[in-house]
Amino acid sequence: MIKNRTSPVDKLIFRLRQRQTLKLSLKIAKTPTPISSTLLLAYGFLTVILLGTLLLMLPFASKSGHFTSPINALFTSTSALCVTGLAVVDTGTYWSGFGQTVLLVLIQIGGFGFIVGTTLLLFAIGGKFGLKERLIISDQVGVDEFGGVLGLVIKVAVFTLIMEFLGALIFYLRFLAIGDSSVSLWTAVFQAVSAFNNCGMDLFGNYKSLMFYQGDAFILLTTAFLIITGGTGYIVWADLMRNRRFYKFSLDTKLVLVTTGILLAFGTLFYFIVEFTNPATMGTMTFFQKLLVAFFQSVSPRTAGFTAVDIAGLRQASIFFTMLLMFVGGASGSTAGGVKVNTIGVLSVTAISLVQGKSRVSAFGRQLTSQTVFRALTLFLVYLSVVSLVALLLSLVEHFSFDSILFETFSALGTVGLTTGITPILTIPGKLILTIAMFVGRLGPLALMAFLVARQRHTELEYPHEPVKLG
Repeated sequence: MIKNRTSPVDKLIFRLRQRQTLKLSLKIAKTPTPISSTLLLAYGFLTVILLGTLLLMLPFASKSGHFTSPINALFTSTSALCVTGLAVVDTGTYWSGFGQTVLLVLIQIGGFGFIVGTTLLLFAIGGKFGLKERLIISDQVGVDEFGGVLGLVIKVAVFTLIMEFLGALIFYLRFLAIGDSSVSLWTAVFQAVSAFNNCGMDLFGNYKSLMFYQGDAFILLTTAFLIITGGTGYIVWADLMRNRRFYKFSLDTKLVLVTTGILLAFGTLFYFIVEFTNPATMGTMTFFQKLLVAFFQSVSPRTAGFTAVDIAGLRQASIFFTMLLMFVGGASGSTAGGVKVNTIGVLSVTAISLVQGKSRVSAFGRQLTSQTVFRALTLFLVYLSVVSLVALLLSLVEHFSFDSILFETFSALGTVGLTTGITPILTIPGKLILTIAMFVGRLGPLALMAFLVARQRHTELEYPHEPVKLG
């Protein structure tokens, strides 16, 4: 009998193969984290901003036929893509048809979502979607489930186009009805897209925004409706159309609707009372016009940036109140900026629950997790810290009054676009600071939430309790 002997070399090769096989079996494909998805979204926004800057610098982008300075082009491109609306040059009189088209495309990309638009393009050419793409889209539109993301994106696109088409149609018909020869179909389309995406840029010229239409209910109410629709977000509107009963709505939808309703009602009442006799704003208007303008001014500061009155003419109390509205902003997963009404809603019900002596935070028969409360509080405090930092930096390089600087800060970070008139005369360092602020205001809250989600750890370990003196 011949024994089957294995040489030492064969044994060594066998062991090496075993180890290699073990190593290969332990290699698991990494799932994209919320942070990596958000970083990719930020890189996409930066790329589009730079592309927009280059296009706006071209001579035929301006009506004068001259090159636009890099800082002004960068500022305008960032303002359009981040749907802010702050302008260092007058949008209606400075930019040519080409330049205005570039701005319109930037506004649409920024409002609808850079990655959402890319996804629709891939869908049209039969592209496949992996987990990375779905994570990015989920971050942008504000959903957690990945299964129906593609269908959701298509619905968002259809919803956006329908709202913008209806808005443009109403604007154009109204312009024709009042015989306004200074506007065109292009003006109506630009206004509708800018309003729905909560941008605030307009083509009416001379930084007047909607001041020429103070008493026109069609123009102001249509603009307000588009602002509210875009600033509420598709997810909330889909919940409204699907359930149609308040008690059936999700807790998120209820918080958005109730908080938004309170802000609109209180804001209208505030502006109506405070500005009622102010000759620089509403003092010479009729009662109906005052009510109409007061309502519009309560809508627009929450990230839209249109105005029916001269912001510089507002009373000091109204200036401060407008800053508060810009700080709050619109809803999560929408075209709006700010700290978001969802955050304010969560903090409000938390305060109410504590005042009522409850050990758990609840609202509308539902309990909020401690993680949700902690995230809302963290976002609120971080946002305030960023506001303080930007205002401090601006005050070091600019020589305007502090209330004007603070107003500009809230406007940039809240992606609003309102100004007391200092934006066109900012220094180059001031423009750069606000450019960064607009970018941070657009993607910062999303990046912070992604970071907090990625850092979340579940543990049962508890330390000994010890009281801390408050108040």
